[in-house]
Amino acid sequence: MIVTTTDSVEGRKVVQYLGIVAGEAVIGANVFRDLFAGIRDVIGGRSGAYEKTLREARQIAIDELINEARALGADAVVGVSVDFEGGVHQGSMMMVAASGTAVRLG
Repeated sequence: MIVTTTDSVEGRKVVQYLGIVAGEAVIGANVFRDLFAGIRDVIGGRSGAYEKTLREARQIAIDELINEARALGADAVVGVSVDFEGGVHQGSMMMVAASGTAVRLG
């Protein structure tokens, strides 16, 4: 399955638009991870735990998007956008949403 942020796939023609597809992942924040991330905020640096969790959530959202596109018979998903939202449910949750257009290529 081709997944791209562009509105086309180079060298391929879109022959049918199948509709908008999406995938979401909502992840709970971990108390210990939050504590160490807070310390990092004070002293500076990156929070590897948060980065890893966000990467995993992004992959889950994209995998769901791909599964939805496959169910429609798509060859590709074009125009993919990935959005991150923090602070869902009083700051204890983070959400990653991916959306795009499922298409058939010629």
